[in-house]
Amino acid sequence: MSKKDNGASSILAYLNEKNRPYSAQDVFCNLQKQHGLGKTAVVKALEQLATDGKIKEKTYGKQKIYFADQAQFKDVNESDLKMMDSQISELSAEVQSLSQSCRQLDAELKELNSSLTTEEMVAEIQQLKAECSGYRARLEKIKSATNHVTPEEKEKVYKERDVYVKEWKKRKRMASDMMNAILEGYPKSKKEFLDEVGLETDEDCKVDFPRT
Repeated sequence: MSKKDNGASSILAYLNEKNRPYSAQDVFCNLQKQHGLGKTAVVKALEQLATDGKIKEKTYGKQKIYFADQAQFKDVNESDLKMMDSQISELSAEVQSLSQSCRQLDAELKELNSSLTTEEMVAEIQQLKAECSGYRARLEKIKSATNHVTPEEKEKVYKERDVYVKEWKKRKRMASDMMNAILEGYPKSKKEFLDEVGLETDEDCKVDFPRT
């Protein structure tokens, strides 16, 4: 792009290619990054192209709109327009179908990427086999142990526990009755009484009777 050209050729080619109306700001924004044109240069180039008759210019209020000279394009009849509309519809449907396929393939790819690789699966299988082997050895050791508790011994333990629990409940009830009798003539609260004599209840220690 020569200095004399000042971007006019690039702007003309752009307007002819897009064949739609643009303001000077639109052209500047669309071509700035690619051609490095300044806003002033774009405005001057558009005005010069319009003066030379290479593009058309329309004024709407305070804004000017520039577009390609339609005389350079061949006329399109109604039949051609319908054919183009049909092609656009077909291509739009194809684009939609391809977009859906791409989304589906992206989802499958994400799923595959999150899955274990063959090497990782082999390593995990080996680890699981080692764990299973360890559990089998542990089970065999338990089965071969000679210090199992017999049903009779287990029954004896449970009976002894029942006796102790029964005695526990009995003593707790007796202690509760005695404390209630004292509290009838005690001027302070139950909590203050317990703190004063240094007693802790089962509830304080978060202890409860075993389930039978």
